[in-house]
Amino acid sequence: MNFHQPPVTFVGRVDLKVQDLDRSVAFYHDVIGFKVLEKTERSAKFTADGKNVLLSVEQPDDVMPKQRRTTGLYHFALLLPRRADLANILKHFVLMKFPLQGASDHLVSEALYLADPDGNGIEIYIDRPASDWTWNESQIVMTTDSLDAESLLEEDKGGTWNGLPAGTVMGHIHLHVSELAKTEEFYSKGLGFDVVSRYGPQALFISTGKYHHHIGLNTWNGVGAPKPAENSVGLGSFSLVLPDEESEKETIARLSSIGAEITEENGVMVAIDPSGNRIMLEIA
Repeated sequence: MNFHQPPVTFVGRVDLKVQDLDRSVAFYHDVIGFKVLEKTERSAKFTADGKNVLLSVEQPDDVMPKQRRTTGLYHFALLLPRRADLANILKHFVLMKFPLQGASDHLVSEALYLADPDGNGIEIYIDRPASDWTWNESQIVMTTDSLDAESLLEEDKGGTWNGLPAGTVMGHIHLHVSELAKTEEFYSKGLGFDVVSRYGPQALFISTGKYHHHIGLNTWNGVGAPKPAENSVGLGSFSLVLPDEESEKETIARLSSIGAEITEENGVMVAIDPSGNRIMLEIA
């Protein structure tokens, strides 16, 4: 099953605020391997396939550095099509001597972790076949083991690194939130996601279509963590791609029934989660 196309609801793109646009464009092109689809004086849009925007960055007026211990982005995660693609980009990072923050085997996936020049977290990963995942009833079995980098690099056949492959998608997003009870209500009762994993009282992972997770939510910045300043580096918004117009109407009705904040901006419905994270509701 493809977990990033209808009828599944999935994360389509992530919008970031950065301190230095040119620095970010160089990083996301040269280090991560995006193509620049569009660039203005204050913003840029990035693509892997030359058509679909997966990431955008904007330099706000009077921008301030990323604020610690606030809600917002923990990391966004780029899903590559093949294990050889992950091997290829790992070799690229090694040759660049670019520092990674981590490399993990989660049973369902294999992942590399790093950060952009502003401290925005990035995961780049591949999924193992869904037939190899283990479920305990409605809960997916995941762990954090060390990545077998030697085994991974054996997948690289000596090819030249040419940036992100065209089949790259936004696999998931992981957010810092201020608490979990109202957050779970918003994402499950409001947006229609299923909770597929709980890490004690501090984190939960949610998805549709029995994916291991489309969204991660944690309180690792502290229960009651405040929303960052509007002009702070970090998450601007992210989009959820809904299957059709009927799904959008049902989602808006559910959000309204729990008292969630919903606005309309340039014809797009925007939902605000209890921690101030902005979610653009888009139709596939």
